Amino acid sequence: MLSKYNVLLGVSGGIACYKSCEIVSRLKKLGAGVDVVMTKNATEFVSPLTFETLSGRAVAIDTFAHEKQWEVEHISLAKKADLAIIAPATANVIAKFADGIADDMLTTTYLALKCPIILAPAMNTNMYENAAVRENLQKLKSRGVVIVDSVEGRLACGDVGKGKMAEPKDIVEKAVDTLCPNRDYRGKRVLITAGATRENIDGVRFITNRSSGKMGIELAKAVCERGGSVTLVKGLVQVEVPTYIDKVVAVETTEQMYGAVMENYSDCDVIIKAAAPSDYRPKVDVKNKLKGEEITLQLVKNPDIAKAVGKVKGDRKLVVFCAETQDLIQSAKDKLKSKNADLVVANDVTLEGAGFDTDTNIVTIIAKDGAINSLPKMKKSQVAHVILDEALR
Repeated sequence: MLSKYNVLLGVSGGIACYKSCEIVSRLKKLGAGVDVVMTKNATEFVSPLTFETLSGRAVAIDTFAHEKQWEVEHISLAKKADLAIIAPATANVIAKFADGIADDMLTTTYLALKCPIILAPAMNTNMYENAAVRENLQKLKSRGVVIVDSVEGRLACGDVGKGKMAEPKDIVEKAVDTLCPNRDYRGKRVLITAGATRENIDGVRFITNRSSGKMGIELAKAVCERGGSVTLVKGLVQVEVPTYIDKVVAVETTEQMYGAVMENYSDCDVIIKAAAPSDYRPKVDVKNKLKGEEITLQLVKNPDIAKAVGKVKGDRKLVVFCAETQDLIQSAKDKLKSKNADLVVANDVTLEGAGFDTDTNIVTIIAKDGAINSLPKMKKSQVAHVILDEALR
């Protein structure tokens, strides 16, 4: 979801430092690159090695540390950041940020930032309520800094009140909202099928097709980026499945995919059939390796998953795919009707840059109301967002 973004995490010296470890972990799980800058006081609470292990990158602490490769580090870190998160933000660093003081690596890096900034205050209740802290936070807010405010609870000192740092999941959610502002699938669950199925011929051979699963995985990423939840039913895929997808059901055969879809579709608002399940399977299930000069296979029809969903979908949106080598538009319209689908995504797999096992596709999207949207060659990641737009329309 965040694989194209780099996040700078600034950690100042408060007991809530330990929660910042979870922020790094959550950001990494979403695919983001993370650079960590710590104040020297922060290192008294959590070892830099902890953040280096979680982020996979060196932690910046000392403004004057000697680097083998020459660069002004606080400037380079600021330039590469798409978003900065300061968590925990103590009263001390909040005051420095507000007054433009730059006396360590974190504060100098902060002044060089041009990206959006999220700040999560954490301190004793009395400090939080102090007029100077309130004024400093308001000053930063007026400059466009996003404040993920402290919450009430029992503090490390034993006091009960406002001052606890917000939970890492809430801070990361704000980060996602900032980096991915289009969250129009928030509250929606989407079932997506991806990849190829395979049907065993015997104990060592099987029937399958050229589907790589790339289109289905890009659709899953796009739904998550736009705030939705995904149930992914995957066959054989040649790409990595993101760890942030809510539910992943792995299947092998078309019958298994049929069962998984029918078991999960009712909880979803949209069903997108991007997989390429095998239409036929061998009639006889042979456990051992077949031998002989000639082998004759008798094939039987597999269940039609899209058609089965179309019969029971109710108010849910059904999106199907149509990969053809000829008569593309008519075949797509016929499929749209026969499956009782709301959208069909049609592509001619004979065209260069379209079809299976490519990073691009050339598709025509046909809606139940007759609207036709013919797209030029685009990255599958871009096609995924257009499909989601059309499904909402």
